[in-house]
Amino acid sequence: MRQGFDNDKYIELQAANIRRRIDQFGGKLYLEFGGKLFDDYHASRVLPGFEPDTKFRMLESMAADVEIVIAINANHIQQGKTRGDLGIPYDEDVLRLIDVFRSRGFHVGTVVLTQYAGQPAADAYRHRLEQLGVTCRLHYPIAGYPHDIEHIVSDDGYGRNEYIETTRPLVVVTAPGPGSGKLATCLSQLYHEHKRGINAGYAKYETFPIWNLPLNHPVNIAYEAATADLDDTNIIDPFHLEAHGETTVNYNRDVEAFPVLKAMMERIMGESPYQSPTDMGVNMAGYAIVDDDACRDAARLEIVRRYFTAYVNLKRTGNGEEQIERLRSIMKKAGVDLELPVIHDAAIEPICRLKTEHLNSTNRRLHSDETLIALSITSATDPVARRVIDGLELLHGADAFFSVIISSTDEALYRKLGINVCCEPKYERVSLYHR
Repeated sequence: MRQGFDNDKYIELQAANIRRRIDQFGGKLYLEFGGKLFDDYHASRVLPGFEPDTKFRMLESMAADVEIVIAINANHIQQGKTRGDLGIPYDEDVLRLIDVFRSRGFHVGTVVLTQYAGQPAADAYRHRLEQLGVTCRLHYPIAGYPHDIEHIVSDDGYGRNEYIETTRPLVVVTAPGPGSGKLATCLSQLYHEHKRGINAGYAKYETFPIWNLPLNHPVNIAYEAATADLDDTNIIDPFHLEAHGETTVNYNRDVEAFPVLKAMMERIMGESPYQSPTDMGVNMAGYAIVDDDACRDAARLEIVRRYFTAYVNLKRTGNGEEQIERLRSIMKKAGVDLELPVIHDAAIEPICRLKTEHLNSTNRRLHSDETLIALSITSATDPVARRVIDGLELLHGADAFFSVIISSTDEALYRKLGINVCCEPKYERVSLYHR
């Protein structure tokens, strides 16, 4: 696979910039950590070379200075909200996160229950955390949030929240999913720290959109495809353009929320350290791209993959037509179309008929050698198929793993192509006789 991203360079740059932010605020930084921390497969697909656990490894490079705070919305506990990718409730995922962090040498300081209003399930969960020896703090709903800034940034707003005692320079605020209250937790802590005369600042760990890539770069468009169900869009950051004269990319919700966030920081700190949402983000991914074409190609494939995934979901559930239409629009913007069929039906059908009508086979499925014959027939008139045929020699030395025992015909073909084959010890069909 073509490598388009230098993983080690990214870890080095990202860690260095976080340390600079810590110094900027006098030795303490609350870092809001959005997105997937351990299994960022989207990033690894659109930035070939980015490892799924890269963000976690970056934190490991400065683990001695890191303290973890996990936020969970009390309403989500009450509702039994579940992570779609793991199929476990948010409250259980918090425990899983604590175990993972601790197993890698991180100090998990506190779990904060946000939007706490006496929910019975939240009370039971709080008691469970205490029994497990996990420090728990409560943050409450604030009337007029987020626009009544005078009330929010006061003793009756953030001041009512329980203070989270932290001891390390970098406090990473993470959560089991969106809507957990990470940003509010960070701002509440800033309020309490400054009331105590402690210098502290806030920043946001970001990966997408990549601020210093063009707005319509395929990598940034792929982020829109990944969030098509949320209707997020990438836009030029108008605040950054006005303040710095530099064109950067951010996404609509951060831009829309920035004026309120800036006003809150001004009231807490006396002045805002940031003039734009781009300023707030720590995002060095763009500087670690070493092959732009490889990343563009990978991102275009991801956009198409997102479309097919959404279409499969529509067929299975009957829901998601709006998402399909949005993805079609995104594909058009990225200049990509549906994947081309490499082998024409006109080449496949005669072989299938020959097998079933003349050779008395009950299986129309083509073996690998028959597939190559159909591909070869197609290549006579189709340049894409011709390129695939010409590229077969590139497979020499590759490894192919199968979840079932493949036929001897298929195995012989892979051997001729120089592909190493490994099969799990089970047959595709449940029967006694296998050929």
